[in-house]
Amino acid sequence: MKAVGFWTKGLPSSDERSLEDLQLADPAHPQGRDLLVRVHAVSVNPRDVKSRMSMDPSNGAPVVLGYDASGVVEAVGPEASLFKPGDEVYYAGVLNRQGANAELQRVDERIVGRKPATLDHATAAALPLTSLTAWEMLFDRLSLPPDGGAGESLLVIGGAGGVPTMAIQIARQLTHVTVVATASRSESEAWVRSMGAHHVINHFHPLPTQLEAIEALAPVTRIFSTHTTPKNWAEMAQVIAPQGRLGLIDDPEPLDLRLMKFKSVSMHWEAMFTRPMHATADMQRQHDILNTVADLIDNKTLVAPRVASYGTINAANLRRAHAALEDGHTVGKITLAGF
Repeated sequence: MKAVGFWTKGLPSSDERSLEDLQLADPAHPQGRDLLVRVHAVSVNPRDVKSRMSMDPSNGAPVVLGYDASGVVEAVGPEASLFKPGDEVYYAGVLNRQGANAELQRVDERIVGRKPATLDHATAAALPLTSLTAWEMLFDRLSLPPDGGAGESLLVIGGAGGVPTMAIQIARQLTHVTVVATASRSESEAWVRSMGAHHVINHFHPLPTQLEAIEALAPVTRIFSTHTTPKNWAEMAQVIAPQGRLGLIDDPEPLDLRLMKFKSVSMHWEAMFTRPMHATADMQRQHDILNTVADLIDNKTLVAPRVASYGTINAANLRRAHAALEDGHTVGKITLAGF
């Protein structure tokens, strides 16, 4: 099968060896609850860049990246019961198995959902990682009550990225919480408002002052931070309500947790790969979340992110996608389709 991967970690995306076109053996027939999926499209995330720079090839095999995919089930393991050959699916995969930048991929059915029927494969591939991260943070980590939250506010730090775009939509459509998001550019502010934010403030300006200026704003009981700096960490400690919940997904420098002590604020990390990597008892929740998101996309409650097509799945196009993410000026999710 065709695949894209690397034999040497940490090379710049400008180096042709950083991601190479490969010819690999097809995966073995799936066992247990695995599916064998023929990949039709992938999207590229910052996680791909981090893995390219940090993961080592092992056991004489290259690293194949890819953490967002959409495709068709080719075969199912003997214990699989959620899907059958021919089903269209989408999923985010896991860090400790071969990624989706290959014609065929084995993946546990418990982290796979049915592809939204109203989307093509490329657009569907832009959804799993961001949707799972946002959903798990809001409902599993921050305990935002579905169809609840009236009289409370959710503050989303860094509102225009892929994960917060989904978080804002989900919170606005499925709860009654007041959503406040941060954005620094006019186009980012317009995008965040279009996703459903009730209020938008600038994360480069003092957060407490801007929140105080919002008339009759409900207490900020939950904060979802996707970009955490020492400055906004200290400001978060000021604005969060007593006994509030604060969630992080980025990798900030060491933070002073003592700032949160006398408000009894609880801290929550969200790593979308936790359930599949540790085979938790509730691992199938990711299957359920993805199916729910597919329903919400199909009935127009949620909208898919903007998609920037980078062509077919090959090394040159993936290197270009990695370079764009490293540059930090991408618009929408980068997708590639076909081999």
